[in-house]
Amino acid sequence: MNDNNYGVENIQVLEGLEAVRKRPGMYIGTTSSRGLHHLVWEIVDNSIDEALAGYCDDIEIIINKDNSVTVKDDGRGIPTGIHPKTGLSTVETVYTVLHAGGKFGGGGYKVSGGLHGVGASVVNALSSFVEVTIYQNGKVHFIKFEKGGHTVEPLKVIGECEIERTGTTVRFKPDPEIFKETTIFDYDVLKQRVRELAFLNKGLRIILCDDREDKKEEFLYNGGIKEYIQLLNMSKSPIHEEIIYSEGSEDGVSIEVALQYNESYNTSIYSFVNNINTPEGGTHEDGVKLALTKIINSYAKKAKFIKENEDGLMGEDVREGLTMIISAKVPEPQFEGQTKTKLGNSEVRKIANNVFSSSFERFLMENPDSAKVIVDKSLTAARARVAAKKARELTRRKSDLDVVNFGGKLVDCKEKDPTVCEIFLVEGDSAGGSAIKGRNSMTQAILPLRGKILNVEKARLDKALGNEEIRTIITAFGTGIGSEFDLSKLRYHKIIIMTDADVDGSHIRVLLLTLFYRFFRPIVEAGHVYAAQPPLFCIKHGKTIKYVLNEEERDSYLASLNPNVKYDISRMKGLGEMDADELNDTTMDIDKRILRKITIEDIMAADEVFSKLMGEEVEPRRRFIEENAGYAINLDI
Repeated sequence: MNDNNYGVENIQVLEGLEAVRKRPGMYIGTTSSRGLHHLVWEIVDNSIDEALAGYCDDIEIIINKDNSVTVKDDGRGIPTGIHPKTGLSTVETVYTVLHAGGKFGGGGYKVSGGLHGVGASVVNALSSFVEVTIYQNGKVHFIKFEKGGHTVEPLKVIGECEIERTGTTVRFKPDPEIFKETTIFDYDVLKQRVRELAFLNKGLRIILCDDREDKKEEFLYNGGIKEYIQLLNMSKSPIHEEIIYSEGSEDGVSIEVALQYNESYNTSIYSFVNNINTPEGGTHEDGVKLALTKIINSYAKKAKFIKENEDGLMGEDVREGLTMIISAKVPEPQFEGQTKTKLGNSEVRKIANNVFSSSFERFLMENPDSAKVIVDKSLTAARARVAAKKARELTRRKSDLDVVNFGGKLVDCKEKDPTVCEIFLVEGDSAGGSAIKGRNSMTQAILPLRGKILNVEKARLDKALGNEEIRTIITAFGTGIGSEFDLSKLRYHKIIIMTDADVDGSHIRVLLLTLFYRFFRPIVEAGHVYAAQPPLFCIKHGKTIKYVLNEEERDSYLASLNPNVKYDISRMKGLGEMDADELNDTTMDIDKRILRKITIEDIMAADEVFSKLMGEEVEPRRRFIEENAGYAINLDI
């Protein structure tokens, strides 16, 4: 507080790409596995932008044996001439100067996903080396950067190629000094996004190779997002055969919409702007939703499904069982926040509404059978909404005392600050009894669950609210549910699922996760849901007691012991067979326990898995089990 030596020497100026290396999280979000894979998309996005401009048909992504990545495209190739402002080749400028690119109104791209011009330079800054090869005008140009973006030597011509060949090839290897958690690329993570990009850009071929395992797949969808809807509804039962498709453009903004209704009770709407997923929606999504509600109501009244004096259908009614993809291409997108999760351009709302309205209205008029089943489903959803509203009244919390005594189940904690409170959802009354005795009563609440809760993947909200266990959970959380949900009212910032490490315990955990994903998704997205990790083994030697989670950890610990040490290994009992002290020591004590945080990395992938594993369709589930049975271990069957 008394140090007044603050002068010019305290002001640090970071040159070139030093700022990126100093604060990588500002540019790629995180240096974990997610940030590592983000590097690939920064390079791939440049190739995709070439495709959006109409100059690229093929992209190839290769994970090399040394865990570097190569991205090839047949676009125009980065310009190779000297840039007038930097005096460097344009290639070197793009890879060493932040905010240098063809996406700032210079005429390079009308539509682009990468808007800030930092992609290539950020990858360069965070890599051990980057090699760029450009095919242009019958010549092969090459430049290499090392150790965080330092140019080894300027761009040079290293050979010749066919005069018609154009394109860019980039090879980079992430710097382990930056990515300390891992530098190993996950093929499946890359595959998920590559497949998505291929769907969103119909006719674009993307090849993904893994030279580490000699694996190669090609993704090409001439049907675009219509084929994407087919995939997403594969584990569901569509109620009409046709996939409804709309496409149009206005004032340089193009809109694509594909949709199909299914027998489920969930709404799955995914929107994109310039290939960027917008999970929070925005004006493009708003325009389509408004049009959907208006057109269905208009058709239902004209066809006498709804009388003129009756209330119309609400948005949530017409969206039940809907799988929809909205893809907008916007020349100057304005995203709300740095995360690009919500489109803010007001003009896009009207354009999206106009494009979708005309084609959707025409579809209903030309396909009366499909129109009837869509309206019937919406009317049924409206009736269920009214029933759910009545059922929700039962879950409203009138006072803290009511919650504590709700059904005689919840044993609440004394602390009222949600940020330090946690609730354990415990399998069985016996385990619940031990948890109550072994808990920290100040901050830990216990809610014992009797049996298995309802599978909400197969039930509407009104039926779910008729389930006593689910009503208890809703009441305990305090957030409400459905249209009344309010995350700010959550009473516990840690919701911990505590079940046995067996098949029944796993099933209960999945049922709870299904409930959270379908009806409480913001809680999961905010990082409030955890799974307790009860140990599988107890190792005793002398006065030391060591709990381990699995066989691998057991073997590792035993190998670390002196060979002359005598030890005793016992397999842990179920939660209900542990006494209070044992349950506290192994699973509940915040200084000793291990929790697994439940996150949603990819909402579309999560939706597909829940529909497949918990939905009505048996065949997709059977295929999943056959394909993954070899990974199952430690099942008590």
